[in-house]
Amino acid sequence: MPEGTFLLMKRIVAENARDYVRYYVIAIVSLVLVAASTAFTAWILRDIIDEIFYRQRRDMLVWICVAIFLAFLIRGVGSYVQAVLLARIGNDIVARYQKRIFDKLMSLSVDFFTDSRSGELAARISQNITAIRDILNTIVTSIARDLLTLIALIIVMIVQDWALTLASLLIGPPVIIAVAYVSRRIRSVVRDTVMLGAHVAGTMQEVSQGITVVKAFTMEDQLKEKIRGLIDRAHERADKLAAISERVTPLSDLLAGVAVSGVLAYGGYRAIFMTEPPGAVISFIAALLLAYEPAKRLARVQVNLERAVVNARMIYEILDMEVGQTDVPDAAKLDVDQGRIVFDKVDFAYTPKLPVLRELSFVAEAGRTTAIVGASGAGKSTVIALLQRFYDPTGGTITIDGQDIGHVTKASLRGSIAFVSQQPYLFEGSIRDNIRYGRPDATDAEIEEAVRLAHAEDFVLAQPQGYDTPVGENGVTLSGGQRQRLSIARAIVRNAPILLLDEATSALDNDSEKLVQQALVAVMKGRTTIVVAHRLSTVVDADNILVMEEGRVVEEGDHSSLIARPNGIYARFFALQDTNAPDLLDKRAVQADKETGAAPGES
Repeated sequence: MPEGTFLLMKRIVAENARDYVRYYVIAIVSLVLVAASTAFTAWILRDIIDEIFYRQRRDMLVWICVAIFLAFLIRGVGSYVQAVLLARIGNDIVARYQKRIFDKLMSLSVDFFTDSRSGELAARISQNITAIRDILNTIVTSIARDLLTLIALIIVMIVQDWALTLASLLIGPPVIIAVAYVSRRIRSVVRDTVMLGAHVAGTMQEVSQGITVVKAFTMEDQLKEKIRGLIDRAHERADKLAAISERVTPLSDLLAGVAVSGVLAYGGYRAIFMTEPPGAVISFIAALLLAYEPAKRLARVQVNLERAVVNARMIYEILDMEVGQTDVPDAAKLDVDQGRIVFDKVDFAYTPKLPVLRELSFVAEAGRTTAIVGASGAGKSTVIALLQRFYDPTGGTITIDGQDIGHVTKASLRGSIAFVSQQPYLFEGSIRDNIRYGRPDATDAEIEEAVRLAHAEDFVLAQPQGYDTPVGENGVTLSGGQRQRLSIARAIVRNAPILLLDEATSALDNDSEKLVQQALVAVMKGRTTIVVAHRLSTVVDADNILVMEEGRVVEEGDHSSLIARPNGIYARFFALQDTNAPDLLDKRAVQADKETGAAPGES
């Protein structure tokens, strides 16, 4: 067994065995009883044949029948007890690792999820997590049941005929050599099979989530061809895995056939030509036949363990991942008094040599609304991500009320922020459940008040079960505007001093946008608000507007001051988006000229 495999198995045992010692002891005792009763069944055949059928001793008939009945009763009870206990232990282990994996995923930074396909990750976890249970159960059943049963039956065989036993055991070395060969071949194939299976499951999940786009662009044939190719590759690898895994079976069957036929020939010769009672030979043959199955399972133990270990190792790859963002050792809780946010010469890049922010500096004053506008790729949404510490800046500092957010706990930082994204996400559960995610201790009255403030009460009460109506997968039963207003209600319930809005109305129609804008006005009151906007009409009332270009602030001011710059970037954006903007720009230019004493149109 490779050292890596042994170390992983040792780790699994160390992490789990202690918690289930009592149950494993009971299961092992039950398996020992199964092994003993199996061996007893083979051993007593000698007395059955010789004493009852050959010598016809009536006095032993009842005792032997009672002994056989008790042996089968003990075996049945032992098999039931160990099966139930190992199943319960296995289910508990699966649940334990599911919780560990989910806790680990929750601790990983956002970049892990941006680099991973969610469907493939979920499929990979679900396929692999049972491997840890299988490893422990295989170890227990192999040692306590199969190995003990085999040893007990070999003892019976030795008692009946030691020379014949030694001859029968000659089939062992070829089987061991074959198992070692198969184990080496199986490692790489198992990993490829698991990854392809996860890829297929992930692709199917993506298609189901984007089915409207699939239908709209008539992508059915393209995706059918793609998924069929993936399935064919997964099918091919699964067939190869099955072929390699089962190579031990024909060899072990062949050798077992040679052994059993040889024993039968030897026993028949002794019975016919030497007139010996057949009881010993029949008992030996029975023990040999009963030993075949546990021996066969033991021969496959290493193969099965190799398959399980490959799967388990993929689970531990996730569990052993380093958390990209951790709280510094002396991290304190963020204490938000006013909510003044300062970006001081902040640099950031998602990938080396491709900077997104370059010495970005600005101030979002406490209790006021700061809007960030600019072309796509200017770094607007990155500002929101850095403020929530989804990523850490590569240079500069971000402070809230003078506290560096890199030196406070992430929980306290994010607990002080309410966030509304451009793609509102709703989780499985009811409308009430989704709003309560904003603050778990929110009362029903607070939830209902938040819904009213978010201008969502009318459509919520119109739902079949009102606040208790299930929203479906990602709110599929609701419109985009309705989902967005529920996400705003969630932000209102959070009651945080800082509000971040990342293009919260960009995907809405005009009517929905008006309702959402009205809802946002309510939630922005008295809070430090940073608004990332694509539609400039949504930020005209902001206290301060930052215009970003290539990761820097290139213009700053309120709407009136920025629009008065005819050659400014903001004024140009506004002119492109608003049909009334040219007249407005002319009026602003005339007013500016009057104030400066220049002739209209002069620059």
